[in-house]
Amino acid sequence: MRLTSRLRRAAGLLFTHTLTITLTSASLLLGAAPSHAAEPPKPVEGSWVAPSFQFHTGQTLENLRLHYVTLGDRSKPAVLVLHGTYQSAGAMLSRDFGGQLFGPGQPLDASKYFIIIPDGIGVGKSTKPSDGLRAAFPQYNYADMVLAQYRMLTEGMGVQHLRLIIGNSMGGMQTWIWGGNYPGFADGLVPMASQPTEMASRNWMMRRMLVESIKQDPAWNNGNYTTQPPSLRLANNMFVFATNGGTLAYQAMAGTHAQADKLVDERLAAPVTADANDFIYQWGSSADYNAAPGLSKIKVPVLAINSADDERNPPETGILQAALKDVPSAQLLLIPASAETRGHGTTGMAKFYARELEQFIQTLPQR
Repeated sequence: MRLTSRLRRAAGLLFTHTLTITLTSASLLLGAAPSHAAEPPKPVEGSWVAPSFQFHTGQTLENLRLHYVTLGDRSKPAVLVLHGTYQSAGAMLSRDFGGQLFGPGQPLDASKYFIIIPDGIGVGKSTKPSDGLRAAFPQYNYADMVLAQYRMLTEGMGVQHLRLIIGNSMGGMQTWIWGGNYPGFADGLVPMASQPTEMASRNWMMRRMLVESIKQDPAWNNGNYTTQPPSLRLANNMFVFATNGGTLAYQAMAGTHAQADKLVDERLAAPVTADANDFIYQWGSSADYNAAPGLSKIKVPVLAINSADDERNPPETGILQAALKDVPSAQLLLIPASAETRGHGTTGMAKFYARELEQFIQTLPQR
């Protein structure tokens, strides 16, 4: 689909060699999925425990637990759904995401698919540093997290093939890894709010600053704190304001000094539910991420979904578009920025791409 002149100016480039789907403002209003959200089916919780799990560092941990939730019948085609950093499976059951995808008649209708949503290593009810090892926990990375997911599916759940893998942010990066590490395990891949290239530029610099802000707080005490370091609250809110939310959306929400102060005050007053050690590991796990070497191994269709106002993966760099040239069957869906989008958080709202996702699934080869 041809880019509009407005988007050409915004992006400063043309996308070639891959099929690029671009939504205009009119199509968002007239052609997007209905904004109402159907209730997703009731999730079922479960856990898989690896008696021994070896990390990329060579460290081994006994009884690594990976918690998950499922929706639907195990006899149906399986779909793996992967959450973002600092989130857990519950984030994918929200009305904005699961409420637009998993309900009756929706793209991933749980009466037609078996939906599997794991808590990644280090979050939710899966094994994490705050369980006891604290800063002595093995340093895990995204490849370790994907390996754990693969073992959970094949060893723990008996799933040998997936209809689809869809992931958001960190989950999107892990979807790229899945494609290269386990070619053909899924019929299709939908990485969102992500790039397959190495962690660099503002995306990594801000993550590094987030981690350093906590580690350099004397209250952290090398992970041996008795109360959560004050820097955790400040660093996290600074990171969120800087790399998530959308420029036009923030202008609409906080276009006056008083509105901006009110938003900051609300964020700072919110209770801290995170653990500093868990937090450091969660963000640090992206340090060596680079799925680019595996792109040529991906032979299944890919629908990459990003937002034009994504602060962590700005489309004007052309990095994602260039990387997609190495993927034989890839499409890029770029959601235009507006006051309704939320920057890096846009893909957490499935109304912007539910129809295109359904069309993509319908074109996947049957196995």
